This record gives sequence, structure tokens and C-alpha cells, in this order.
Amino acid sequence: MTTTLDLTALFTETRARSESICLPLELEDYVVQPVDFVSPPKWHLGHTTWFFEEMLLKPYLPDYRVFDSQYGYVFNSYYESLGARVVRTDRGNLSRPSVNDVYRYRHHVDEAMLALMATDLPATAHELLEIGIHHEKQHQELLLTDIKFILGNNPLLPALDTDWKEDGKLVGSASWIRFRESVITIGHNGNSFGYDNEFPEHKQLVPSFQISSELVTNGEYLEFIQAGGYQDPQYWHAEGWDWVKTQNITAPLYWQNVDDTWKRYTLAGLEYLQPDDYVAHVSFYEAFAYAQWRGMRLPTEFEWEATQDQFDWGHRWEWTSSAYMPYPGYKKPKGAVGEYNGKFMVNQQVLRGSSIATPPAHARPTYRNFFHAPLRWQFTGIRLATDHNLTDDQE
Repeated sequence: MTTTLDLTALFTETRARSESICLPLELEDYVVQPVDFVSPPKWHLGHTTWFFEEMLLKPYLPDYRVFDSQYGYVFNSYYESLGARVVRTDRGNLSRPSVNDVYRYRHHVDEAMLALMATDLPATAHELLEIGIHHEKQHQELLLTDIKFILGNNPLLPALDTDWKEDGKLVGSASWIRFRESVITIGHNGNSFGYDNEFPEHKQLVPSFQISSELVTNGEYLEFIQAGGYQDPQYWHAEGWDWVKTQNITAPLYWQNVDDTWKRYTLAGLEYLQPDDYVAHVSFYEAFAYAQWRGMRLPTEFEWEATQDQFDWGHRWEWTSSAYMPYPGYKKPKGAVGEYNGKFMVNQQVLRGSSIATPPAHARPTYRNFFHAPLRWQFTGIRLATDHNLTDDQE
């Protein structure tokens, strides 16, 4: 059980890291929203602060003084039960509150949170505190990927951090990990923090299959492009093919062909494409099409969890073929926290693992990330799987 003292240290560390991510930004960078699924950095900083104020300080700290009564409308994300909010597409229109006001808001809430954590917290508040810290960690990853989208769509292609490395490189050759049909335990065992969508732990029949020990690399994906993969409808879902044609998609996000030389934008700026690096920023449509081209498929989330201890993961969020649905026996939490995951269990795909943008100690084998099929601004990658009937001498 994580103690309040432990959480106090983790809270302080987490809040500081969010601000350090934004430290290299220019003031103008804080307010840009190039597309609807990317939020301005200023909004992220305010939203995570609002979460602590709304969920913990207002109900649990007597005589807490709200920093600004209008901030709930500005920084509420999707919690319908907590009142009206600025719609997501309009977050880039928020010239006020200013960036300085948002930082003052953060420091006001941080001071009050330290006072709250010095008290004897009830179990419900302790649980909300832990959720709030992990919620901010999620937004740290979003900060990095949203900032990358903001800067990567600027014609100057500025760097956030010239020392940034697109971690994840194939150093050997891929091999196939074989799995024999078994009934396995899936989900979180409850011995540490987990989101509600990771519960309950349950049994799952997983048929025989094999899964690659390595993620797909840039060089391997480039072969798909050069073979005309984006021009051949036989590899694509109908919806994916429509997406390719209407959006004029010809390569992963951030790839550029400059004078017949492939480059990619990273948080360190524009670089030459590294063939042995793991491919990133592909949609589910692209991951599926690439697998079809290779005569293979994407793993289910259960196959991934069954074998994850046999391969190296954590470089890219890995698309699975599993629809984002509740586990058998899932019960949505009561109150506003119940809007955190359960309401999104429709029309999305599960991703497993974590990425190079995921904060330390935030990844775990049972983590269920989820996104709509065309989205690719996260560090999303591809691991291949295939059906395979094992014989006794292949076990």
C-alpha cells in the first residue's frame, strides 16, 4: 500500500516534471491547437491542476479557497457530471487565462494539496490522490506528443530538445515467440495501482499463435511504401482506404521525402530516417495494412499480455486487433471518476505496452491504452503476429 508520505513525494515530483517538459517552450507555443485532438500545453497544465482542485481540495480540505470560479469551465475535459466546459475544439481560442495565470493557479493548488496531504486522508481521498498523480503522468505523455505535433507542423520545424533521441532500435534480428493454446489470467491483480479498465482479473482462452520478438522498423516499413502499399486497396480496411485517399496519406506522420531522401521530424528537429529505429506514428489502419502486406496480422491484446514477458516492450505503443471493450464483470466506478474510462469503450482499438514518452513507473503489462483507428500523433508502432499450430517438437 502506497503511503500518503510516498504519494506526497510523488505528487511533488510529478508536478515539477510537467513544468520541466514545458520549460523550453516559447510563450507563443503554449496556446497553439493545430487540430482538434491536440490540446495547447497551457490547457494541459491547467486541466491537471483542476483535477486536484475539483476532486480533492473542494471536497476534502475545509475552507479551501477556489483560485478562480471560472476555471472549472475552462479546464474541465469531459466530465459531464461536473458541469459545462469549453469544447475540445475551442481550447486553442483561450488567450486567457494567461500562461502566467495558469502557473499561479498551479502553485496555488500545489500549496493547498501539500496542506491536504499533511492531514489524515480518508481512503477515498487517498485513492483519488493516486489517480490524480497517474492522471498527470498521462498528460505528461500527451504534453510531449502534443508539443511534437505543434512544433512538427510549424514550417520552421523547431526543436524542443536537441538532445532528444527517438529511442528504440533493432540491434539484432527478430525471432518468433511461439505460444501453445492455454487458458491464462488476464488483467490487474490489484496489488498495486491500476486503472478501472484493467479490472477485473479473469481467465481467457488464448489459441496457439506466434508473435515477433521485435517491433517493425523504419526500414521494414519503407519497403511497404516502396512496394506501393499506400496505392493498393487490397491491404486496407474499407474505412482505412477511404482515409488514405481523402487525407492523401503516403507515409507515417512526420516522414518527409526531400529530394528522394527520407527524413523525419523528431523533438530534436528534422533528421535523416534511421532504418533500424522502430517505426512510430502509424495509425491502426496503417498497422493493419502493413501486417496484411506481410501476410500476417496484429496480435490481440490477450496474446500480447500472454507473451509480453518474453520480449522487450516500452519503445512504442503497440496496436492490437482488439476492440476497446470492458472485461467480463467490469463495473464502472461511481461518481465523476466513472467517466474516466468506461464511457469511451466504443469504436476504439486497444494499444499495449508504453512508449518513450511514457513517464517512468507509469507502464505495466496490464495497461490498456486506447485510441481511434486514424490517430497517430502518439508514439504508436507495430508488432506482428501469426497463427501457428504447434507440434510437440516445436514447443
